[in-house]
Amino acid sequence: MNDPVIFLLGATGYVGSQFLVFLGQTLSNLSVRALVRSPTKDRETWLQQTHPNLIIIEGSLDDTELIEEQARKADIVINIASCDHISCSILSGLSKRSMDNPKEPPTLLHISGTGILSDNARGEPLVTPKVYSDLDLDLDSLPAENPHLQIDIPIVKAGISKEHHVRTAILFPGFIYGLVIGIYVIEGIQKKPTWARLLLHFAKNTGHVGMWGRGLNTMSIIHVKDVATAIMTVLKALLDDRADVGSEGLYFVGCNEIRPSWLDITSATGDYLYSKGVVSQAGTRPYSDDFIQSFTAGNLSRGVYSDGWHTFGANNWVESDRLTKFGWQPVETRKNNFFDTLKASLEIALQD
Repeated sequence: MNDPVIFLLGATGYVGSQFLVFLGQTLSNLSVRALVRSPTKDRETWLQQTHPNLIIIEGSLDDTELIEEQARKADIVINIASCDHISCSILSGLSKRSMDNPKEPPTLLHISGTGILSDNARGEPLVTPKVYSDLDLDLDSLPAENPHLQIDIPIVKAGISKEHHVRTAILFPGFIYGLVIGIYVIEGIQKKPTWARLLLHFAKNTGHVGMWGRGLNTMSIIHVKDVATAIMTVLKALLDDRADVGSEGLYFVGCNEIRPSWLDITSATGDYLYSKGVVSQAGTRPYSDDFIQSFTAGNLSRGVYSDGWHTFGANNWVESDRLTKFGWQPVETRKNNFFDTLKASLEIALQD
């Protein structure tokens, strides 16, 4: 594939802006069309300086017709935006692209998460540790109620279908942390990690930092820069026709050398927010049933079923075996410990 056209969703997000920096540094020859909601002049300038062949497509994730149209025009779609949104529009556009030119099927590179592996341990530790390898991962064997599967399984089916074929690859990062180098540094509004934003939001609603159950569940973690290099690694393999795709195109992105528990994370968060006067008590304690019920109701109002247990009370450990084949390593995760970045991440979240 020579100088393909990429349609990129999530270019200004937490992971996406870091990925775009690396894309501009290593593959600046590629044509990129980036979906951007309400682009400001500063944001437009940064995006086009970061990647010289980037064109801004103004729109949001709710603009399904626009997304389908742009997907149909693209050789590769990279979705680093919401992993539980818009896949139908993307797949429809790519399927039509494949129908237009069946000898050169288009490609979808989708970013999901290790929530697919939730054991619903309800805040308890693993009794019998299970580390998942992506070399024998079968999404259909996982509990159907686990997060992201309602999007990921149709993507894999599109990747193995012979009719209107689409090459597909899905990355599943673990718990993402760390500071990003990207648009938010340029604008002076550093993008906050999701975990910091959520815990601060919950703390403001409840008056304390908390956890689902006892918080003894643990997970594979990964620095945001390592997620971005993992996306680059798979993209380059796709461009060279070396990547695993379809039912084998499933890539875990994690590091098991440090597995913090939610008790560890929320205790440190609570201590810091207490020192800043945000909460009235240090440390952490379990959320009440009333809070968890209100959390579930809020998600249901947005058309999402999640009571939080699968996300905040589950264990998931992974090995990034497929990425390792291509030479990828979690370099930044090994250099920058999660707890060394915790205060800076919370400071960014507090700026809002």
